[in-house]
Amino acid sequence: MAVPSSAPPCGVCASLSGPSAVPAIYEDELWHVRHAEPAGVPGWMLMISRRHVAGPAHFDDREAASFGPALRHFERVLEEVTGALRIYTAAMGESFPHFHAHMVPRYAKMPNDAKAWSVFDLQRAAGAGEIIVDQAAVQRITEAYRATLALTPPPGSARKR
Repeated sequence: MAVPSSAPPCGVCASLSGPSAVPAIYEDELWHVRHAEPAGVPGWMLMISRRHVAGPAHFDDREAASFGPALRHFERVLEEVTGALRIYTAAMGESFPHFHAHMVPRYAKMPNDAKAWSVFDLQRAAGAGEIIVDQAAVQRITEAYRATLALTPPPGSARKR
């Protein structure tokens, strides 16, 4: 999907490359995975398409074929390294016309006793300083996730070198 030259710059694209790039936990030719910032809970990850594309309806054939297996793998590994009860997934695409899915661990004990959709308000609450997220836990989970994905990348991945 080409971005019209009159369109404002895409913040997601800027975060994937160039001077403002955010380091990846995992990256291949199609997907970039990183910890969300701010995160409402440790282990809140983002799965981002490398290509500028609004969402699954606009994926090319490679992205479409890879998406389900990659997402399943990223979430299974995230569940393993966090010990979460499950992983919540959401992708709205309002902030930027660039696909990114939130993968959020649902722990037995959540800030503000959040459940279901209220879990997604935790990111706002963390950014506003209403809740404190354990940064040591964020680092531990991030490193465990990175190490596990390095050993067991998603099926059919074309890992970037």
